Amino acid sequence: MSSPELTSVEGKRPSILRSFLDSSAVGGLILMATALLALIIANSPLASTYFGVLNSYLGPLSVLHWINDLLMAGFFLLVGLEIKREMLDGQLSTWNRRILPGVAAAGGMLVPAIVFILFNWHDPVTVRGWAIPAATDIAFALGVLSLLGKRVPISLKIFLTALAIIDDLGAVVIIAMFYTGNLSLLYLALSALALAVLIVMNRMGVLRLAPYLIVGAVLWYLVLRSGVHATIAGVLLALTVPLRVRIGRPDEPHHSPLHRLEHGLHGWVTFLIIPIFGFANAGVSFSGLTPSVLSDNLTMGVALGLLVGKLIGVFGSAMIAIRLGWAEMPVGANIRQLLGVAMLCGIGFTMSLFIGLLAFAGNPLLQEEVKIGILGGSVLAGLLGWIVLRFFSQDVSPRTP
Repeated sequence: MSSPELTSVEGKRPSILRSFLDSSAVGGLILMATALLALIIANSPLASTYFGVLNSYLGPLSVLHWINDLLMAGFFLLVGLEIKREMLDGQLSTWNRRILPGVAAAGGMLVPAIVFILFNWHDPVTVRGWAIPAATDIAFALGVLSLLGKRVPISLKIFLTALAIIDDLGAVVIIAMFYTGNLSLLYLALSALALAVLIVMNRMGVLRLAPYLIVGAVLWYLVLRSGVHATIAGVLLALTVPLRVRIGRPDEPHHSPLHRLEHGLHGWVTFLIIPIFGFANAGVSFSGLTPSVLSDNLTMGVALGLLVGKLIGVFGSAMIAIRLGWAEMPVGANIRQLLGVAMLCGIGFTMSLFIGLLAFAGNPLLQEEVKIGILGGSVLAGLLGWIVLRFFSQDVSPRTP
């Protein structure tokens, strides 16, 4: 139990959400630029240097592994903090607020997986990538929305953010359950012990961040050695960071440990970690690739899972929930705007790349096909979503019949 001098944070200022949306949008534009730069370098005379640096070793891991295992733990820590804050103190804090993005996120994960499996069910190797098109990249999607200005109501941006957060939670569960290596019972037990220490600290009312970060670093190492992907440690740490403040201080959200850590991390993750990840993983060399790769079942399953599966899953599920009276259309939004945002959900860059690397670890050829599918599907989804929202979304009644 929490100590008596502690109290939960009851609310947060709208400016925090708006600041998050604005910074994520800018981060999405930066991510687009770094991904494009990686593609250019990977197909230039600098390609050998680019791939050589990524595959060189610093201690026990390659540079690419340090990026994907350590730096991305910071990304997953931020994801976990956002999930916890939104569930307890934000846009997902009540069931009424959870229903529409929750139903849309569920459909947006299920249908793309089905589309992928339809292309790859006969191949026991490639079917392992069924979860690749199930993720939405919030930074990229908000980056596209930022280009549209006030044409998209803030309610739809909040809907997209909430959907992506639920989507990320589903992706984290999928990674933990389906994309782990050979498990070490010893290190799993030690990881559980470190997690228990974090939970006890939370229950005892420890509000300093340093102890959580120190134990969290130990947890990361133990999870890395356990066979579960090390980034899961970031989520586990996030769920134990308190969303509480001491009585006697001004009752403002940024005084809680969770808000302090989230705000401290957000700039680093948005403007450094994710661009580095994108630059390190988006570089696809087209040398030696034939046009047949574009029609390969793996490439098509990923691309159409993102482009078609996400659209059908998100828009179809949301409209069913609205028509049945389970939820309402976001305030000020109309059907065509919802359709455009559903298309943007097909931008699955960061998390899709991450799952693809895990699904086909040690198979560079399949990883290249996955990257082509992700890039192709994401670019088309982003372009079509922008076109719908830019040219076809205005002259419609904001409410469904």
